Amino acid sequence: MSVVIAAAGLVCPAGLGLAESAAGARARLSVLREIDWCDRRQEPFIVGVVPDQGLPALAPAAAAAPLQAREGRMLRLAHAALADLYAGLPADLPAPPLFLGLPEHHTTRPIDPDRFLKALASQAGACFDPSLSIAAPRGRASGLMALSQAAARIAAGEAGLILVGGLDSFVDMHVLATLDEAGRVRGETVSDGFSPAEGAAFLLVASESVTRSYGLPVLARIAATGSGFEPGHLYADEPYLGEGLAGVVSACLDAAGLTVPLQTVYCSFNGERYWAREFGVARIRNASAFADEAHTEHPAECFGDLGAAHGLALAALACHGLTGGYRPGPALVYASSDRGDRAAVIFERST
Repeated sequence: MSVVIAAAGLVCPAGLGLAESAAGARARLSVLREIDWCDRRQEPFIVGVVPDQGLPALAPAAAAAPLQAREGRMLRLAHAALADLYAGLPADLPAPPLFLGLPEHHTTRPIDPDRFLKALASQAGACFDPSLSIAAPRGRASGLMALSQAAARIAAGEAGLILVGGLDSFVDMHVLATLDEAGRVRGETVSDGFSPAEGAAFLLVASESVTRSYGLPVLARIAATGSGFEPGHLYADEPYLGEGLAGVVSACLDAAGLTVPLQTVYCSFNGERYWAREFGVARIRNASAFADEAHTEHPAECFGDLGAAHGLALAALACHGLTGGYRPGPALVYASSDRGDRAAVIFERST
C-alpha cells in the first residue's frame, strides 16, 4: 500500500509556518541572536528563538498543570505547528493517533511522555486521539523514527491516518548550562559547537485511499524509511566507526529500489564536526546512490539545532521543496540523536 504525506506544519525561528520557514531556509537567512542569559565565560548565548508574540497562549488547563516552564513553551510551539498543519484540511477529518518525539536532553527532571500528551491534548484541542497516542524522548531522530513506525502501520493496513510530530526547546537555562559545560554551545571561543534553538514539526501520514476519500493533497510519497543505532555515539565509550547512519541509509536505499540516484539530501548536522564526519562516512559507503551534484541542505546554519523537532522539520522542508518544484527528488532526509539513535526516510515527488 502506498504511503504519502498529506499535510505538514512547522514552527521554528525562521518562521511561524512551513511556507515562511521554507522561504527563510531557502534564502539562507540567519535568524540566530543573542539573549540575556550568559554562558560560563559571561558571553551572551546565541540561539534560535521563535517570536513569543506569534505563539498561542497556554490553555487554562495546561497553565494550571504542574509543568516545567520548558514544557509550557513546547506546548505553545506544538499548538502553533498543529494549527499550521490543519489549516485548510477538511473539518470532518477523524482525529488520528499521534506518534511524538520528545527531547533527549532534560532539565532538572525528565519530561513525562504520558503527562505531556495529556497536556498537549488539552492545549491543542481534538486534533489527535490521546488514547491511541505515544511519545518517546529520543531526540533529533525521534520524529523520523515515529514516521517509520507510522508508515509501517499504514502500509500493513492497520491504520489509514497517523499524525507524527517532534518538538523541543534547548532555550532553557539548565539545558543550556549543561551543554555549555560540555563545550558544545557555539560561541566566541567554541568553534566546534552548535547553536541551540527550538521548534515543532508535524506530518500527517496517510494511505492513498484515505487521501482520495477526504480530498487530501499529496505532498510527497514515502519510498522507504529506516532506523538504527550508532554504538560510537557522542556519549559512548566505544569508538565511532560510522556504522549507524551508513547502515540506515543503505537499508533505506535497498528498500526504496530507486531507478534514479538521490538528488537532494536534508542533513541534521548542526556545526559540530562529529556530524559532518558521520555524513561523510554514510555518503562514501553509499556513493553510487547519490547523484554527482546532489543538493545538500543543512538548515541548522540558518535557525539553529531544533533538537527533537529537527528530523521532522527537515522532512517538512523536503516535502515543501518537492511539492514546490524547487528541490529535485528523490530526497533523502536523515537525523541523528546525540545518544545513538539514527533514522532516515526517502521521499519521492507526488505524480
